[in-house]
Amino acid sequence: MSHRVSLKNMVFYGFHGVYEFERELGQRFYVDLDMKADLSQAGKSDRLEETVDYVSIYNQTKDIVENQRFQLLEALSYHIAEEVLRLHRLVEEVIVRVRKPSVPIAAALDYVEVEAIRRRSE
Repeated sequence: MSHRVSLKNMVFYGFHGVYEFERELGQRFYVDLDMKADLSQAGKSDRLEETVDYVSIYNQTKDIVENQRFQLLEALSYHIAEEVLRLHRLVEEVIVRVRKPSVPIAAALDYVEVEAIRRRSE
């Protein structure tokens, strides 16, 4: 049996970007996590120890976005995905989407988004 646990539109203030002014001023970043796991045992037992603790995952994601610095959204999303798989044994697959609304592009757009998909077997 497969379940999906999602954390949608988490908002953090971080200092990521290729340009120095992005790393100095910082900005908001929006993050989604979709995790696939077999949580049938938790469904039977109703015990937190047998499921994906999304409070813990939120806090780990917050720590990475707010306290580490990356030039690329690809690196940021990769590190979030790797940490989820490393610390949460039940997660079989994680999809991380990172959105950056204030990009240094002379164009009208809502945001740039990078999506990273990682599976436990990788």
